[in-house]
This record gives sequence, C-alpha cells and structure tokens, in this order.
Amino acid sequence: LLWTSYYYHADSTAAAAMQPDGEVSVMKTSTGWLFDGPSDDTGFIFFPGAKVEAEAYAPMLHELAGKGTDVYLVRMPLNLAFFGMKRADAILKQSSFSRYYIGGHSLGGAMAASWAAGRENVPDGVILFAAYPVRELDTDVLLMYGSEDRIVNGKKIEAAENLVRGRFREAVIEGGNHAQFGNYGVQKGDGTAGISAEEQQRQAVELILAMMNDSE
Repeated sequence: LLWTSYYYHADSTAAAAMQPDGEVSVMKTSTGWLFDGPSDDTGFIFFPGAKVEAEAYAPMLHELAGKGTDVYLVRMPLNLAFFGMKRADAILKQSSFSRYYIGGHSLGGAMAASWAAGRENVPDGVILFAAYPVRELDTDVLLMYGSEDRIVNGKKIEAAENLVRGRFREAVIEGGNHAQFGNYGVQKGDGTAGISAEEQQRQAVELILAMMNDSE
C-alpha cells in the first residue's frame, strides 16, 4: 500500500481534457469515465499504465472520442490494471457496440491483451501503447511506441508478432517516448522526447483511426 501510494499524477492539461466540449461529453461511470463522441457503434476500452493516475490519458482519449469512437477510461484499483481487468466485462454488459476494441499503456496494455486472449467473443482489435501481449491473440493488434522509449522491453516488442493470429501492425512514433501517451510528466528511466506530448498523442490517434477504418 505504501508503494502504490506514490504514483504519477495527471497534469493541468489532462484536467482540462476531463471537461466536456461541443463534440465530446465526459461522464462518470461505475468503472471510470466515458468519453462519448459522435460514434454510436464503435467503443474502445482503455487501461492506464501502472501507477499512473487514469485522468492523465484524458487528452489523447478525448481527441479520439471526438474523431469517431466512444472511449471508456478505466480507473484501476491502486492504479494497477492487474487488479481491475474484469472491469472490461462490466463495461461490455452496459454497452451495445457493433465493434469494440481494448488496449492500454505499458502494464495496462499487457493486461488488456491478457483479458482479450482466449475469449470466446474476441474484440475487433487490441491497441497497445508501449506494451506487448504475453499470450496468443486471435484478433488484430496495433502496437505503437516512441523511438526514444527507454522503458519498454525491446525483446518483448520484437517477439510480439509471433503471438498474434490476426493482422499485426507495428508503428514507431519518431521522437516519442514512453510517458507522453499520457500527461503526467517525466517518468523515471525514460528517454528524452524529441516531440511534444500533443504531437505524440495526435499521431497515436491517427494510427488508431487508420486501424479501425481498415477493419470496417
């Protein structure tokens, strides 16, 4: 409990992105928050990274919601996705998407992939931000990471494609690092980014939309 009490906090940019605007409503749910944009048929369930306040990912997810998919940001017990994987099941029981995706950042991505693995009703895709699967996946996978990431395990990234039975897409965001998929400041051990967090997240959103459009 003492170890988990120290975590990365969302910054002021993230706090602003938790507010609704003309395109996206932000609603509190039993599992976290829903960024409700113009889409009615596509949903994305997002697991935060380990020891990162969930709201830190609001800027990227708010932008994604505004461009075509509703996003569920999951708040994890003790800020560790390992303890909250089943919250994805609760979201699906409350929703009626014709297409849905799941993913997350770092440990959150690995846990999202583990949740998707071996499921009878597999998601339409798994989206991994500086993360990798640890079990075989029978669905499409988008794996993205920054060129300056010094935290993600490179050997695990290289082996990821061998665990994917669907279409595998790997994308390197030049100048990006590990932490800038969220807005929570500098992460210990990470590389120095050559682009802004806003630009890294903009490119991430474009990659996600391209994957989803290819799947239609």
